[in-house]
Amino acid sequence: MTEGNFVDYVKISVASGNGGKGSAHLHREKYVPKGGPDGGDGGRGGHIILRGNESLWTLLNFKFKRHFKAGHGEHGSKSRSTGADGNDIYLEVPLGTVVKDLETGEVLFEITEHGQEKIALEGGKGGRGNWHFKTATNQTPRYAQPGIPGAERDLTLELKVLADVGLVGFPNAGKSTLLSVLTSAKPKIADYPFTTLKPNLGIVQYRDFKSFVMADIPGIIEGAAEGKGLGHYFLRHIERNSILLFLIPADSVDISQEYEILLNELRKYNPEMLDKNRLVAISKADMLDEELMDEMREEVKKDLGDIPFLFMSSVSQYGLQDLKDRLWSLLND
Repeated sequence: MTEGNFVDYVKISVASGNGGKGSAHLHREKYVPKGGPDGGDGGRGGHIILRGNESLWTLLNFKFKRHFKAGHGEHGSKSRSTGADGNDIYLEVPLGTVVKDLETGEVLFEITEHGQEKIALEGGKGGRGNWHFKTATNQTPRYAQPGIPGAERDLTLELKVLADVGLVGFPNAGKSTLLSVLTSAKPKIADYPFTTLKPNLGIVQYRDFKSFVMADIPGIIEGAAEGKGLGHYFLRHIERNSILLFLIPADSVDISQEYEILLNELRKYNPEMLDKNRLVAISKADMLDEELMDEMREEVKKDLGDIPFLFMSSVSQYGLQDLKDRLWSLLND
């Protein structure tokens, strides 16, 4: 999936259908004098319904069409016949979609499961026919209820990527390179910061035909929680990852300090993200010899404490199988 096709925030306008009018019909039939009221009810207007689809990864479907209108309910007719309901509009969205009211910013609901359906806007109710209103003192009502008009609403759809593993790190830490090596994804790779401007997803193949989803999140810089760099644009995607894989290059000045900066940005954005499983991968380990790696391992172990870590290299593929084993173990812990 190219960056241009990854759409994770859209504004749409939706309108539900009007309810049909109730009928004020009076029964007319040969040999049935004073047949009385028999007007049927109007049908309800169509709903706007959002439905989760696990085959979708982006909101690209809403990039070019952003206005949706449901069908109107049919009017009631004689013989107490109820009018047909208006056609519902189903909008297929990827899992992890958050639906908000554009005007108030209120979160209406979230779609997190395949096939899950939520009504974003209900259609108007159909009016009742005149047979509902007959009484002993009003045996021939010549009136019926009109249908209730539908409503209009502006919504924002915001996608938070659902992935098993989210890559967290500074720009140019090697996240895109790792994703390209472990999966069939082809993210943009270059030697300048913020090469990745949109999250990239890839499926990591594991043993015995098992697999898990990995997401490459655009690089974090200090102050990201306050909006620096790409700010909240990418931090929201990390909320839905099961495991946070911190990627820190072996040539960093201070690995533990870099880890704490990344952790602090997540804490300031949403403290609940610190409850997720974490694994630190020290990348570019092909630059280290065994002696230097042993020294660094002791130092990192002392600084990180109980946080698990490992050395790996995307270029030489050193430690990649160990990385997949550790991630799979954490996912199934």
